Amino acid sequence: MFVLQPDQYSLPCYRIGPFQTRDLSINHCLPDSDLIDNYLQERFGDKDYIYTINGRKAINIALSLCNLEENDVVTILTTTGNFYISGCVTSEIDKYCKWSRKILPETKVILVNHEFGYPYKELQKLKDYNLPIIEDCAHSFFSKDTADTIGNVGDFVIYSFPKMFPLQIGGLLVSNIPNKLEKSNHIGIEELRHVKNVVSSYISSKEKIINDRISNYKYLSEKFTALGLKGRYQLEDGVIPGVFMFKTEGHKIDLPELKKYYYAHGVQCSVFYGEEAFFIPVHQALSEQDMDYFYEIIKSFIK
Repeated sequence: MFVLQPDQYSLPCYRIGPFQTRDLSINHCLPDSDLIDNYLQERFGDKDYIYTINGRKAINIALSLCNLEENDVVTILTTTGNFYISGCVTSEIDKYCKWSRKILPETKVILVNHEFGYPYKELQKLKDYNLPIIEDCAHSFFSKDTADTIGNVGDFVIYSFPKMFPLQIGGLLVSNIPNKLEKSNHIGIEELRHVKNVVSSYISSKEKIINDRISNYKYLSEKFTALGLKGRYQLEDGVIPGVFMFKTEGHKIDLPELKKYYYAHGVQCSVFYGEEAFFIPVHQALSEQDMDYFYEIIKSFIK
């Protein structure tokens, strides 16, 4: 059985990212390795890239290279077109200028958010605006689209390692413009060593990570569909999901209360604000029993 409505001091901890408490000691004991650099050099070829302390710092550096002024606008476009956007993105833009969800005369930069691993459609057409493009691939490290455009169209591309790997820090900024980046990492020497060691230890398991996430998505989809809660996104070829998002239309579910309820059971989650939709973890570290627990939580809440 699963204990529902547990004592707040005896909660499990399920995060959107795959980091678990046990990874703290595992990561500490990993040997030094630069295998991730070999992977990145093979993947990005002659493109410049730098490590950052997190994805937010990568966004900040990209914005700093776009010559923005206070009254300029960064237009944010997302896969679904819904107005939901993480404060981690908007707070960085606020340091430089204004932001909008529409292309305006004042728009000087387009920031494309490949939401939760799902590529923005018709990315190539954005080049017609002749504006700098930043691709936010925080949840999309392994995702691909049929035209192979994701990560290859923007002037800058940002990644967040903790969204895909079991560690607590680490981002990456890639430039598709030659010699645009100063080749100095924005992360401490010890922290960089830690990030390289952890990601290096998992990059050889790339295919397992991908397959486990897809398998977990399908498992959760089957469980939640039985409650009439269908997946928000279509899991297309090449998509590696960052979350499991489900629709709640017609069920009269109080989503803010559902968020409190999931957190009261130790599960990181959120409302997909602007729609009747909600998301929970789907990462590769979850077992079927973990996902059964997620199912029992919402089943209990609905009852």
